[in-house]
Amino acid sequence: MTQPLGDVSALGPVLACALLAYLLGAIPFGLLLTRRAGLGDLRQIGSGNIGATNVLRTGHKRLAALTLLLDGGKGAAAVLLARSLAPDDLGRDLAVIAGGAAVIGHLFPVWLRFRGGKGMATGLGVWLALAWPVGLAACATWLAVAALTRYSSLASLIAIGAAPVYALALADGQRAQLGLLLAVLIILRHHTNIRRLVTGREPKIGQRA
Repeated sequence: MTQPLGDVSALGPVLACALLAYLLGAIPFGLLLTRRAGLGDLRQIGSGNIGATNVLRTGHKRLAALTLLLDGGKGAAAVLLARSLAPDDLGRDLAVIAGGAAVIGHLFPVWLRFRGGKGMATGLGVWLALAWPVGLAACATWLAVAALTRYSSLASLIAIGAAPVYALALADGQRAQLGLLLAVLIILRHHTNIRRLVTGREPKIGQRA
């Protein structure tokens, strides 16, 4: 028998799951990798972001690809670990909570005084583990927009904004609600990119900020 999420007895697993997912999401892989490579503080390079797009601006494509994989992987890992903690309905609920907490951890990591990345790679990793058809649709949207415009930020905004719609069509209402939350958080974290896009000052993929 599964525990409903509103059951007091489920509070412990929910809180533990959210905390672990947050801490996993808060690992700043881009910052750690560039420091290990002797490139200094990534926050002082390019746009100052700790994600893969800014790592690419250092000229190290392999580090950028590894950052992308690790940032996406931590989101997927949080979901899969949470789902394994409990069967059936509770496990599915925990997976949704973990997905949201992992993205929040990336956006607001305690290790970096709550100044983290912009969440797109981690968000896509969450979607691929939580509802892979939604994740694939969002990835395809990102790739299409990026190929057409060469703007990573614009591709991210459109892909993450479309994810709740994809979730309604390909998953369920609970995942669509998570998608709406992630979209709002990630779009808000792109506020400087939005201003640069409007004024025509946003660097394209591969360009220095």
